Amino acid sequence: MDIQKITLGNGCFWCTEAVFKTLKGVKQAISGYMGGHTKNPTYNQVCNGDTGHAEVVQIEYDADIVSFEELLLIFFKTHDPTTLNRQGNDIGTQYRSVIFYHTAEQGEQAKAMIAKLTGEQVFDRPIVTEVTPATEFYKAESYHQDYFINNPGNGYCRAVIQPKLNKFAKEFTDRIKPELL
Repeated sequence: MDIQKITLGNGCFWCTEAVFKTLKGVKQAISGYMGGHTKNPTYNQVCNGDTGHAEVVQIEYDADIVSFEELLLIFFKTHDPTTLNRQGNDIGTQYRSVIFYHTAEQGEQAKAMIAKLTGEQVFDRPIVTEVTPATEFYKAESYHQDYFINNPGNGYCRAVIQPKLNKFAKEFTDRIKPELL
């Protein structure tokens, strides 16, 4: 096994976690906060937009099963990387599109993927995703972990997360963990 780590922010961490937990090769996906200036921030502090943190998911994955490039492709296909500090109705810097890389190689690969998607004009507008070195990761409160799994009847889960998972499953069926099919 070649276990590696990447931290991604692409809107609400509940959505991001739900998508990546279904992916073959992902060992864990933990919701949390990164990229701000407040130590040990709380959800309420992050939501107020005063800490500078983004809602993120820290992903540990087996690079022998899922490549970093695949993770990036899924990241870009499961949110709108052209909206600054916004995903749908979630507005604020805490919802920014960001890749926090853990190695210089990851940073270069992320920048190359953005250049490739830009060159291929995959999106109608410029990609605004930040690519920045990982900083201290703060795990979100326990009720945020496995939020979709634990709250499938929640309105946000039904209206936002489930459609995102359905879209993901349609395009990446062969990449979903078999026990979830």
